[in-house]
Amino acid sequence: MSEQLTEKERKAQEQLAKVRHSMAHVMAEAVLEMFPTAQIAIGPAIENGFYYDFDLPRQLTNEDLDEITERMKKIIGQDKKFVRTVVSRDEARKRFSDQKYKLELLDAIPEDEEVSLYNQGGFTDLCRGPHVESTKELHADAFKLLSIAGAYWRGKETNPMLTRIYGTAWNNAKELRLYMEHLADIEKRDHRKLGKELDLFSLHEEAGPGLVYWHPRGARIRQQIENFWREEHYKNGYEIVYTPHVGKSWLWETSGHLGFYKDSMYPPMEMDNMDYYVKPMNCPFHIMIYQNSKRSYRDLPFRWCELGTVYRYEKAGALHGLMRVRGFTQDDAHLFVTPDQMDGEIREVLRFSLYMLHSFGFQEIKAYLSTRPEKAVGEQERWDAATEALRKAIEAEGLDYEVDNGGGAFYGPKIDLKIKDAIGREWQLSTVQFDFNMPERFKLTFVDKDGVEKRPYMIHRALLGSIERFFGVLVEHYAGAFPPWLAPEQVKIIPVGEAYFDYAKQLEGRLRQAGLRVSSDLGDDRMNAKIRNAQKLKTPYMLVIGEKEASGDLVAVRTRTGKQSTVSTGEFIKQVQEIVASKQQLE
Repeated sequence: MSEQLTEKERKAQEQLAKVRHSMAHVMAEAVLEMFPTAQIAIGPAIENGFYYDFDLPRQLTNEDLDEITERMKKIIGQDKKFVRTVVSRDEARKRFSDQKYKLELLDAIPEDEEVSLYNQGGFTDLCRGPHVESTKELHADAFKLLSIAGAYWRGKETNPMLTRIYGTAWNNAKELRLYMEHLADIEKRDHRKLGKELDLFSLHEEAGPGLVYWHPRGARIRQQIENFWREEHYKNGYEIVYTPHVGKSWLWETSGHLGFYKDSMYPPMEMDNMDYYVKPMNCPFHIMIYQNSKRSYRDLPFRWCELGTVYRYEKAGALHGLMRVRGFTQDDAHLFVTPDQMDGEIREVLRFSLYMLHSFGFQEIKAYLSTRPEKAVGEQERWDAATEALRKAIEAEGLDYEVDNGGGAFYGPKIDLKIKDAIGREWQLSTVQFDFNMPERFKLTFVDKDGVEKRPYMIHRALLGSIERFFGVLVEHYAGAFPPWLAPEQVKIIPVGEAYFDYAKQLEGRLRQAGLRVSSDLGDDRMNAKIRNAQKLKTPYMLVIGEKEASGDLVAVRTRTGKQSTVSTGEFIKQVQEIVASKQQLE
């Protein structure tokens, strides 16, 4: 399991959280100096910083952030004390009589909980704390206001839209500088930005928000991902299935989706006097295949997988590039197993998941084991056995892991696998989820050795999550510079002049027959411009050809990493094929 924080580390984290929470109050004071009639909402510390929500008389600009920053620096330099006071509810209501959001927050405080205020001289807030003792513990050169965003009050679309100001705060100027460099790296890797620059995909609000349009270059990468996915699933004993995109309402009533998930489903379509729903998940359809025949213990396990496109009605404010969409292709599988098969199947699923993630270049992987919540379906002994099977599989693979006690779904325990990308961010990808609910709801059975019908165990499993989100993670992990096996175009042929266009076409055909993704740049640009164009698209290999190359069956190779060499065409093909087969990144 993961190591616990030392006492020193824990105290350092707590102190930094105090700094950030205190900085949010300083920012609120500065904003109220500028807008005395502003309504204030909440201002918590968050990971890497803080924010505060305001109801302001006008929209803010970046110039406003500059002024707020200067006012904050002045407040910090005044060595103001953060003073906590416990007051009665009536006194708090008088204090915030002109602040409607604070009054609403006050009404939400339980009767048996005390009401506390924090004052720093020019500003008082309804707040539990904690805070630093004085603004002298804050550093004017160790914070920065980052952005302005809209945020619905209490996160509900029916509530007023507030202005949220995000900031970051650190212990010193060096830590701030390093964090700002990290943010710059994140911005450079943003899959939305790179998706446009590299012509991979687009999103069209006017045609339907949250729906992805894959361009030819992006589709090439997706095809490589899916082809590898299919090949490996067949090698690991899975069978691929295809299921419909819509189903009658009774299917979703039986599965429980209409009861638990309806708000995230698209509205029904009426056909033949019946309601049909587009699928938010594939599992009920796989169950229908299971029910098509009587099953024996000799048939199990079934390992059925599908790249199934599903649709979920995500709120418009939650949509984010490829990371949160309304239509996506789920890398899905369902295993139907006997209790005796459970331990072995879980171990194999986890091994397979790790193999797939490693193949795409992710080496730092951590597991999170979520156990039975208070409200759950299924017998306790089944939960215990399933949870232990998950735990044993994690430990057998030597994975670092954390236990989320009570964090499982109501229908079964699960493992989530999270990877760290090239700049240390954690992404949740693979999931292995037991389900004691659907086999019961659909009354699934198999005939056991003793001739008695029994319930199979059902395991939901996703290796990559969704193709769209996984693609977005890949783009950001590699900053668009994909390893050659995934690159949409592996080779760009660049003739030095028109006299070598015919040879370029011949060479292109030869490389294509060797299985490489290649094209020739026969445009009017100069050679150096053509090289720059290929580099902008992060093409792994550029082959510059002239008289020497054409007459000697040679290629002058330039890689996007800056290496140059001249080799025979046959040797180049062999080298690239080996790199592609081993899924190496360019050095």
